[in-house]
Amino acid sequence: MDFDLIVRGGTLPDGRIADIGIIGETIAAIEPELNAGAGTAIDAHGDLISPPFVDPHFHMDATLSLGIPRINVSGTLLEGISLWGELKPLLTHEAVRDRALAYCDWAVSMGLLAIRSHVDVCDTRLLAVEALLDVKKTVAPCIDLQLVAFPQDGFYRSPTVRDNTIRALDMGVDIVGGIPHFERTMADGTRSVTELCEIAAERGLMVDLHCDETDDPLSRHIEQLAYETQRLGLQGRVAGSHLTSMHSMDNYYVSKLLPLISEAGVSAIPNPLINIMLQGRHDTFPKRRGLTRVKEMLAHGIRVGWGQDCVLDPWYSLGTADMLDVAFMGLHVAQMSSPADMARCFDMVTNVNAAIMGLDHLGLAVGKRASLVVLDAGDPVEALRLRPERLCVIARGKVVAERARQETRLSIAGRPATVNRRHRRSQNSIAQIDRS
Repeated sequence: MDFDLIVRGGTLPDGRIADIGIIGETIAAIEPELNAGAGTAIDAHGDLISPPFVDPHFHMDATLSLGIPRINVSGTLLEGISLWGELKPLLTHEAVRDRALAYCDWAVSMGLLAIRSHVDVCDTRLLAVEALLDVKKTVAPCIDLQLVAFPQDGFYRSPTVRDNTIRALDMGVDIVGGIPHFERTMADGTRSVTELCEIAAERGLMVDLHCDETDDPLSRHIEQLAYETQRLGLQGRVAGSHLTSMHSMDNYYVSKLLPLISEAGVSAIPNPLINIMLQGRHDTFPKRRGLTRVKEMLAHGIRVGWGQDCVLDPWYSLGTADMLDVAFMGLHVAQMSSPADMARCFDMVTNVNAAIMGLDHLGLAVGKRASLVVLDAGDPVEALRLRPERLCVIARGKVVAERARQETRLSIAGRPATVNRRHRRSQNSIAQIDRS
């Protein structure tokens, strides 16, 4: 068998060294050595081969808008929402589209080939919805882009938002979103969870709610979300994003809540870069971390994936479309320091996030879509440590991004001529990692 493309000699995340043969848009073979020809061959000896990076929580309608019309001075979530309200009347279809496409270029360069973006539906023009639907079509050859109908100001806070949400779904938006903790009352928040889940159930859609993104321990809409998921038979199709109130909740209540989330099959999407930046702003010391209970969720079998959330927008003034930055911050704040936990964090921004988004066609296996990344690292933990160059990005069987290996020249007597910060572990340390 001949292949259109072979990636030779790369190290898979599980430690195997293999050739990957690609025909068309599909992985056709993964073997220790493929004795076959190919139209294109990529030498990946010594480098890590990864599934594509996946971001299950982003705001593409706001990305790259930092400073328009002003900067978030307080750095708080609420000022960011207020600032977004000032920016919305200034939006144009072209500006939203062009900024989103620029971000997608960054994403492809970083091997980020699947993104779920919430798009605000509170503007009756639905201008951002139209713009991102255009972007979705444009980037389809490289990026799986899912759109969430997101009532940023609250599902019930404006008389037009409910109709806008339905219109957006009718236009082709994929997923039902919400923000129950931002409704005017707790009762309205609870009611919104019920109605939004019923809309999703009626249409056969997935649900992804901004849920309890607050320091208030009494914000408990995730409980209602888990209940509605079971009542309506939505298991496996629902995600609660942020869930930051859980870091402030009473431990006894959480001991009942986590099994409920697990039984309902609700996924959790914390966003560590943004959560730890925006939360705890009312605290002096001790100051809360602002991240939900990731390790406890994982121990209960809850599917947890890391999200990016924001890049250069009213809420966050940094970001590079690098999901390894997200996982790196997440493992620190969640104190996931064991080798096994760190490897799990890598899996959370690749395979786990793909599963949360329902993207069964992604992954390093025969028959899966031929989308993968060659990293200048030896294994997933080293990839997290270095956040290294993406030497090659392949999307649907085609090379879409390449970068030369970066090494620093040294001029120090008696020392090597170059250095790149990669570290070859001893066999003893590798065995120790395997045992963990």
